[in-house]
Amino acid sequence: MGDVLSQAEIDALLSALSDGQVDVEEMRTTKSQKRIRVYDFKRPNKFSKDQIHSLQNIYENFCRGLTTYFSGNLHAVSESTVLSIEQITYDEFIRSLPNPTVLGLYSVKPLEGTMLIEVSPSLIFTVVDRLLGGQGKSAEKNRDLTEIEKTIVENRLAQIIFIAEEAWAEIYELKPQFVSMETNPQFTQIVAPNEMIVLITIEVKIGEEVGMINLCMPYLVLEPILDKLSTFFLFSTQAKVTSPEQIQVIRRKIEWAKVDMVTFLGHSEILVRDLLDLSKGDVIPLNQSVHDPLPIYVGEFMKFKAIPGLHGEHLAVQITEIVKEGGEEDG
Repeated sequence: MGDVLSQAEIDALLSALSDGQVDVEEMRTTKSQKRIRVYDFKRPNKFSKDQIHSLQNIYENFCRGLTTYFSGNLHAVSESTVLSIEQITYDEFIRSLPNPTVLGLYSVKPLEGTMLIEVSPSLIFTVVDRLLGGQGKSAEKNRDLTEIEKTIVENRLAQIIFIAEEAWAEIYELKPQFVSMETNPQFTQIVAPNEMIVLITIEVKIGEEVGMINLCMPYLVLEPILDKLSTFFLFSTQAKVTSPEQIQVIRRKIEWAKVDMVTFLGHSEILVRDLLDLSKGDVIPLNQSVHDPLPIYVGEFMKFKAIPGLHGEHLAVQITEIVKEGGEEDG
């Protein structure tokens, strides 16, 4: 769609035409020339706009899963964002990578071929430092990984790749499988250098550190399902239906979540004078009778009642009653 001219611009243009300052034929020629679009036959665009939009939707979902994974695994605030999706040749992608870097090769059954994930050294060293007890700082300079670091990184790559399965689930059932890890880009020739790929660049923030993840997907691998990508884009705005299997998966994840349980033995009110005079061996009477059950709180809600006792050498409580304060609405 062309630019909309203001009234002042329209008046100036009409005035220039009437004065002969602007030639009508010249304007027509210029407009005709603008219709010519430069096309590079060495880099043909094999993915349509619909397919690119579909990939954008898929990997925005992937970023949400990636954010959840990093936050839980590293116990740090993280954020993942799709920065760009572009079509380039495989050779251009490989030449743009540092050496060494971290490259994960993985298959996506039932599709034939191999895909590639590249994680920038800054992000890798942040993750490794965090997992080994550090503050999550990146290395001052790029270097090769140690054997211990390689083992840690391979495990994390396999889990990151697995997140893609859920992101693709709405359009095609892919089974990503980690194959191997390389650090030298020249040793990862998954397709011919002049083959087109779609490159998805994701920015990942962990605490104060920022790094990049590049996902390289060859056209030859995705070609069998490109029609599904277009269909997915057309219907991506429709309401999503949650299957019973998805509900069970969510339920299992919630059941494994950790919550704080607190047992209240009772409370007491004393004067500040008495508080200052307390010494070892003094007894503070509570308002709780030894015959009454103790309340147990989960978060802000009382959920159980119990009686105190011992379990071996440890203090314990035995639940005697389940309290329902409004059912599911209270958590």
